[in-house]
Amino acid sequence: MREHRLTAAAACAALIVVAGCSASDVKDAVTPDQAPKEPITLTPNVEQKASGVKVSTRVKVLAENGEISRATLTTVDKGTTINGRVGKNGWTAAERLEPSTTYRLRAEGTGEDGRTDTVTRTFTTQALSLAEQTYPSVAPLQGETVGVGMPVIVTFDVPVKNRSLYEKHMQVTTNKDVEGSWTWFSDREAHYRPEKFWPAHTRVKVDLTLNSLPAGGGVYGQQDQKIDFKVGKKAVTIVNVAQHRLSYTVDNEVVRKIPVTTGDDTHRTREGIKVIMEKFSSVDMDAATTGVDSEDPGYYNISDVRWAMRVTNSGEFLHAAPWSVASQGNANVSHGCTGMSTANAKWLYDNSRRGDVVKYVNSPRPLEDRNGWTDWNVPWSEWTSGSALEQEPIGDPEVNDA
Repeated sequence: MREHRLTAAAACAALIVVAGCSASDVKDAVTPDQAPKEPITLTPNVEQKASGVKVSTRVKVLAENGEISRATLTTVDKGTTINGRVGKNGWTAAERLEPSTTYRLRAEGTGEDGRTDTVTRTFTTQALSLAEQTYPSVAPLQGETVGVGMPVIVTFDVPVKNRSLYEKHMQVTTNKDVEGSWTWFSDREAHYRPEKFWPAHTRVKVDLTLNSLPAGGGVYGQQDQKIDFKVGKKAVTIVNVAQHRLSYTVDNEVVRKIPVTTGDDTHRTREGIKVIMEKFSSVDMDAATTGVDSEDPGYYNISDVRWAMRVTNSGEFLHAAPWSVASQGNANVSHGCTGMSTANAKWLYDNSRRGDVVKYVNSPRPLEDRNGWTDWNVPWSEWTSGSALEQEPIGDPEVNDA
């Protein structure tokens, strides 16, 4: 029995030697759950009482060793709140800032040690002149029903240099499978259209998140825009210039044929795909608005022209022309407009809407690019090449969408 006890003691001693442990080692060992807990550190990206803060700033609060439980960013004068989201590393405002505005930021969080902490900041943004702000306007209008040829048109009152950045923030979505593209006509105007006409009865949403987005050259966007519109039936009017006939079609089926007169030999009506831009139940037509001098033999000034629909910037309309009924269906005698009887003009007016397609055929005079909404005369490959996203982007160090 004694020999057995000695063997066991020796074995125990061997285990101690192999393990290399000591009493102090056991005493100093700390498990992860026993590690020291750190207090939270909250770090905003704006300084207290800062002035001239760029409107492109997206206010953030970085949280270390803990999590943010609540954050508010409000304007001091109106109490308007900017919402935000809490992420893994802190809080980020959902919107950029307004010019010449004082804001108050307050963020609260809890650290690993279980204690709460709060950080506050009050700051003022930069002032902007009107020349440093660009406002977008959008067509179609909110809630409008348009024709299948209606492009989405965004115009800016101050030029946009950062086109690629802006285009990324100009989203168009539909309830149907429609692929489209923006093309920029200039620093002030961009159009969006599908490859082919919009499918009938499509619902379209335009979402422009441009407020305080840098446009380049010290200019910033103003006023986000959200526009919902609907595309109506597929109505396409075909005007055969040589045959003096107009065919109004719905879903490719002829609904009505109308005798017309178009431009005479010295004022040819242009051939191409046009789009109804404006409608007037009555309008005065003065040739001076198209560049014709009042002393010119071709000058005219006619008041109260009924049921007129514009299709070019240069002054081509479809309208009632009771003075030329004898020529309608037989000869072209106008100064470029498409004239018809008053009854036929009213019928066509009542059955047409902005954005409807009017296709002119069999004319020797081509339609000039951008003389109206000439978007559908541009081949698709050429159209998509006008997207700023297909070109060299202009970077801007102010932008941070994280």
